[in-house]
Amino acid sequence: MNSATVKTRRGSVLVIVIWAVAIAAAIVAGLQILSFRQAVLGSDAIARVQARWAARAGVETMIAIMEYHTENPDPDDALALILDLEDNSYGILETGTYDIRHFLDGIESAGPLDEHSKANINLLSSTELMNIEDMTPDVVGAIVDWKDTNEDSGMLGAEKTYYQNRGKSYEPRNANFRNFAELELVAGVWPESTRGEDWNLNGRLDPNEDDGEQTWPEDNHDGILDAGLSGLLTASSLTSPRAASGEDRLNLVTAKSEEVVERLGLTEPQASALLAYAKTPNARLEQLLVVPLSTLSQGGAAAAGGAAAAGGANTTGGAGASTGGKGSAGSSTQGRTGRSSGGSSGTTGGVTQAGPGNLDSAAIGKVMNECTLKEFTRPEPGKMNVNTVSGRVLKEVFDMNPKLVDSLLSRRDAKVTGLTSLAAVLDIPGMTPQILSSLATKLDVQSFVFTITSRGRSITVGGESEMIVTVDRSTLPAQILMYREP
Repeated sequence: MNSATVKTRRGSVLVIVIWAVAIAAAIVAGLQILSFRQAVLGSDAIARVQARWAARAGVETMIAIMEYHTENPDPDDALALILDLEDNSYGILETGTYDIRHFLDGIESAGPLDEHSKANINLLSSTELMNIEDMTPDVVGAIVDWKDTNEDSGMLGAEKTYYQNRGKSYEPRNANFRNFAELELVAGVWPESTRGEDWNLNGRLDPNEDDGEQTWPEDNHDGILDAGLSGLLTASSLTSPRAASGEDRLNLVTAKSEEVVERLGLTEPQASALLAYAKTPNARLEQLLVVPLSTLSQGGAAAAGGAAAAGGANTTGGAGASTGGKGSAGSSTQGRTGRSSGGSSGTTGGVTQAGPGNLDSAAIGKVMNECTLKEFTRPEPGKMNVNTVSGRVLKEVFDMNPKLVDSLLSRRDAKVTGLTSLAAVLDIPGMTPQILSSLATKLDVQSFVFTITSRGRSITVGGESEMIVTVDRSTLPAQILMYREP
């Protein structure tokens, strides 16, 4: 074999070796890329799981706190639950963190959203709905027709035939709204109006909701969440048979005098007078803020006249508040606290009415917090909580005097324990028993339904996951009304 042949063979071997090395390198590189992709996907999957369970931990923490306060209530601290939820709204776990926040009135706050801070749409009248900015009569009529039980659409409403003629696959419920999103099914209601910038209805300002026109939805790019109607209205708040003390509310229609004395700390004459009034037609606990108990309990013409006067005052009280409350502000110094626990006299609207058994403001507050005039059969749409209610709701939806609203919010913010009774605000400027009696039909001092928007974040990669859970804490264990993961 000559040298030329040997060189040729050596060259061929070298080429083969080079090709083999190149192929091996390509295979190794491919395997590395595939392994890296799988590692990244695995890390992302682990991060998602960690973030999801971190968000879940936040939800479980909030529910545990709610159940604790339901089982161990403090009637002398209306903010105990709210502050406890705020203090535990952020948590660090071994593999992640959770953060629970919400927007209300343009302000971001820690903790879950109190559904009782907004007006329940199922309780609003046509007049109150019309007070909302950009609301039109046809939309109000359609909302009312969605809730009422009749098929009369009126002038501007929309009943069953309206939806059928437009090929809709649904028709009015003819009952209360079950959730806020159901409002978008009503004729004339558009998602842009109900959701505003909060397109996923999570109550938080997401990056795509604060970037101008770069991504949907359109927003102001001002760092403030404009939630549309969802920032004012809710359909989730519910009533509860539980009183502020944690016991079931005492039904004054069926209660005995000794039960009232023991539960409320009243005297025997006061208890008897209260029970007598509870058995009169059209009795309402809110009337105790306007008419002395001794008058209400008479049960004759005087009591009927007092009740009628209270009803009239309630109607005009709201209007007085909305127009500036000039007359009511002037009379507030005469009728704020004119009730003696000893029962010597009581004042209402500047008129002194003598009689035994009248209640002071503290006793009236306890009666309203602990008692009821009807049996609890099932949850109904809930009142707003005066300790968390949005000032915008009071001013816009209920057309209250802005100065009176500011005074009310200042009073609640100044009290470390919050307002434990509506009667505690009788002495604020511009407030009268008549106005407060009207407000008492819409306000309370307790909250039972909260929406938890828990955002979990993985510590390792930084993946995020979000859970939105609406919880009713009035029962033990607490009941989850709605659960979703956007």
